[in-house]
Amino acid sequence: MRWQVLLALGGIVLLALVLGYSTYSVTTVLAPDRGGVYREGVAGNPKYLNPLLCDATDVDLDLCSLLYRGLTRIDKNGRVTPDLAEGWRISEGVDYVFRLKPDQYWHDGQQVTVDDVIFTVSVLQDPEVYSLPDLTSLWRSVQVEKIDDLQVRFRLTEPFTPFLDYTSIGLLPEHIWRDVPATDLATQPLNATPIGNGPLKVVRTAADHIRLEPSQFYRGPRPYLAALELRFYPDHASAFTGFVNGELEGISQIAPQDLQAAAEREDLQLFSTATSEYLSIVFNLNNPDVAFLQDVQVRQALYYGLDRKRLIEEVAGGQGIIAHSTFLPENWAHNPDVRQYAYDPALASAILDQAGWIDTDGDGIRDKDQQPLRFLIYANDDPLRQALIERLAVDWRAIGVDAQPVSVTFAGLVSDFLNPRRFDAALIGWELTGDPDPYPLWHSTQASGGGQNYSGWANEEVDELIEQARAMVDEADRKANYYRFQEAFAEELPALPLFYPVYTYGVSAKVHNVQIGSLNQPSERFETFHDWYMLTRRVPVSQVPAQAPPTPPSTVAE
Repeated sequence: MRWQVLLALGGIVLLALVLGYSTYSVTTVLAPDRGGVYREGVAGNPKYLNPLLCDATDVDLDLCSLLYRGLTRIDKNGRVTPDLAEGWRISEGVDYVFRLKPDQYWHDGQQVTVDDVIFTVSVLQDPEVYSLPDLTSLWRSVQVEKIDDLQVRFRLTEPFTPFLDYTSIGLLPEHIWRDVPATDLATQPLNATPIGNGPLKVVRTAADHIRLEPSQFYRGPRPYLAALELRFYPDHASAFTGFVNGELEGISQIAPQDLQAAAEREDLQLFSTATSEYLSIVFNLNNPDVAFLQDVQVRQALYYGLDRKRLIEEVAGGQGIIAHSTFLPENWAHNPDVRQYAYDPALASAILDQAGWIDTDGDGIRDKDQQPLRFLIYANDDPLRQALIERLAVDWRAIGVDAQPVSVTFAGLVSDFLNPRRFDAALIGWELTGDPDPYPLWHSTQASGGGQNYSGWANEEVDELIEQARAMVDEADRKANYYRFQEAFAEELPALPLFYPVYTYGVSAKVHNVQIGSLNQPSERFETFHDWYMLTRRVPVSQVPAQAPPTPPSTVAE
């Protein structure tokens, strides 16, 4: 038995050696874990939850971006990219054939098909629908044909490249709404828990909040967070107070008066980006009472006389980027070399002197032929807009121009002054998402008859450039036309672009991996929502999910 005892003793010694000396190191990290509810404060309440009426309120826009999808979507550079569609082909500039992805579903599990596309378009084409003029006027001129369950053809009456933008509208589920009149679908809320095809679905609607959870039928990345709740507040300032009181993990927009307090909080992450909007001063070039505004030298002098950097810093709370063009900097057609008008009051004064505008009576206001260089500048009654035109008046007074600020309601500004062209100058904000086509704002045909060329600018070369560009398919050709358009605009200045407003968003430091780049609209802040997380778990590096980055690694002995 001696050899057996020796063998047993040897095994014990070997086991001791293994246990005592062969510990190994495993590198572990805190990886994202699923769970947690993200509560965000928004200003106002949803009104429709209807993809055809998403722009009714900012909250509707937020919800539509999560609940609905269209054939396409518009990226941050103004280009149209696939969404529900795999792609499309264009023939002769008028024939568009889209092919849907085969694995897209509604929140109730029904497949998204061409029938849903045709049904949505049929609502917009219905002759009894008058509430959506911008959409219905376009779609009523389009022929729609079902090729099969996944292919649809749109035929236009003439080439119109911006048509692709219209295919980004969210779809309606035909199997849910086919028996409801088109007039109701185009004017009414759908219901409290609508059926969409986006990444999130509505599970609860209450007076003070709405709760969304991931759709099990969505084929995109699955969010780490278990739910998103939008909580309704009277305004953005109240939402910030809600965050301070521990009611929220996010604030949809930081109001200018709260920016400093927000920046000082260690528990709050701030994200800022320029949105697809610009503010400008539009001149009425056809108002005989202020005929001097027809003189390009006067308009150039007014531009040189504006200290826009100070305007942004002191009036807009730093929330702006100086604009030199009516095209947004992120847009593919933006001309970075367009003429710029830096603040130069001495040059502004010299230009006015040369144009014959001199203060002859010593009252501080320039005059010519016994007419003072005086005009009214209108803005809506938003406090920021009022403060902006008051500061503009101060800058212009310094070069001998008397611009008198006038505050009116938003509705009154449009109906009483802009539409009937009964104004001298006005501060206007333009939201420009997607295709940069300037036809609605600057083609001479839009100077009357309800068009939005409020200045009355008429330039034959510009008209031709715009007309050609909206019929071109090749982006390089369109860009050349739009570059020249921007040069002509900067030369003649029918309006003075002031700045691109900046949007600032606040998210609790408890929420990780929030990434927000440039946005078309604030609702796009949720584009990377699937990567956000609040909970973590420790795992070996080799087991980290690829969807979101882990926290920095640490090494422990196990």
